[in-house]
Amino acid sequence: MRKSTKYTVTLFFSIIILLLAGCGSDNGADGANNAYPEKNIDGIIMWGEGGATDIIARTLSPLVEDEIGTSLVMQNRAGAAGAIATQFVYDSPADGYTLLFGAENPNLYQVLDISDRSYQEDFVPVSVIANSFAGVIVKADSPYQTLEDLVDDAVANPNDIIFGTTGEGGLPSVVLAMLQNELNTEFKTVPYDGEGPVTTALLSGEVDATTVTVSAAQDYLESGDFRMLTVVHDETIEALPDVPAITDSYPEMEKYLPWGPFQAVFAHKDTPEEVLDDLTESFEVAIQTDEFQETLENLGMEYLNINGQEAIDYVEQNRSTSAWMLYESGETTVSPEELGIPKPE
Repeated sequence: MRKSTKYTVTLFFSIIILLLAGCGSDNGADGANNAYPEKNIDGIIMWGEGGATDIIARTLSPLVEDEIGTSLVMQNRAGAAGAIATQFVYDSPADGYTLLFGAENPNLYQVLDISDRSYQEDFVPVSVIANSFAGVIVKADSPYQTLEDLVDDAVANPNDIIFGTTGEGGLPSVVLAMLQNELNTEFKTVPYDGEGPVTTALLSGEVDATTVTVSAAQDYLESGDFRMLTVVHDETIEALPDVPAITDSYPEMEKYLPWGPFQAVFAHKDTPEEVLDDLTESFEVAIQTDEFQETLENLGMEYLNINGQEAIDYVEQNRSTSAWMLYESGETTVSPEELGIPKPE
């Protein structure tokens, strides 16, 4: 009786050990993919509140949460044209728990000597969400009724007009380089930490004009606070059919176009592939939802939802166009060629 009991107990514990070993083997086979995510994910927004990047990130995050099964804790870390946020994500563990919600700005960090970081060398795109268009805006009571009015005054009275920017490499700086290169304009520039702060500065009269994405200007245009003088594109856009394209007034701008800002989410380049796959799938599904696509449409943005090599190529093409535009306008002394940035064909 005792031998039988001892044998039964031994057999029971042997089975338990084998089962536990089998469970451990399954976890090892699938790796981190089964475990991820085990905690909240930090979403680092490279610009301040109220800009296009902030709006897109905060609209998308709850939809991604539904797919990935954890919370995205969104944080604004503005400063240095997004370089502070970019460096923060780069310095964080490459485990998929710290994501960068960014725009096109890091494409110009190296050519402007703002930072050593770049999308191409330090990050991998989880998704390029959408692209947008830049618009030159003034207050509704501004004396400038057209882009020609603004340009003529900037040429006749150099550095008299105060133009709000988002720092070196920000959207306004690239548009100003375009205007300077082709039209010999000279503006006095004042930098702000993102589209939200620069639109507030325009509203309060601190600056005379600025450039922001159409999405960041929409509410102000609808309320009648701002007037958009032009869309930096080679044709009018559906969201603002009454706003002329910049090429309507200055056909010479066509060589730079189409060009514009984009919104994307990036992970550290060393993020495990299985974690990146989970993130990519979750974002892809969330971006496809009718709810989010309606948001993009209302913001005047074009749906992209691309990832993988297609996203890598898209970001590289944007960098090539912007970097060479700044170099040829004299805004930077560092040749893109020295950095291995090909000249756009």
